[in-house]
Amino acid sequence: MDKTATIRIRHAVIDDFIAIYLLNLYCLAYDYPPERTKKRLAHILLNPNAMLLVAETGGHVIGYIHAVDYDCTYYDSLKSILSLAVEEDYRGQGVGRALVTAIEKWAAVEGSVGVRLVTSAYRNEAHKFYEACGYKLRKEQKNYIKFFRQNAEGGK
Repeated sequence: MDKTATIRIRHAVIDDFIAIYLLNLYCLAYDYPPERTKKRLAHILLNPNAMLLVAETGGHVIGYIHAVDYDCTYYDSLKSILSLAVEEDYRGQGVGRALVTAIEKWAAVEGSVGVRLVTSAYRNEAHKFYEACGYKLRKEQKNYIKFFRQNAEGGK
């Protein structure tokens, strides 16, 4: 049976925090504590400029996507995908593409001219996936961060 036959895309809710924590841990290698994930999710869900969707089957969350407004002084309004994760068993089944398509529809309705994203240089399978979805490599960059307190927890 095709696993995507019963895939449903919906808005995330606070109770999805454990599933999102596990997707971050096992798919993206971000070990951010569950309770902090819950707090971040609560904050994101209140942001009118953000969209966080999950893919589920049989009541089980198997993927998610998070995007936000990307507004700057040198380009027309875009949406920016901040994260996309799909359980390994469901990759290649159209789940990621369905999540990306949902964000693209949201972006179009909101009047954005497109969608952008940044992905790590070593995520070769992700690069192939995004290119298959019609995304073009625009430039390569370095990614810098400065923490304002010691022991700040976050991604890599």
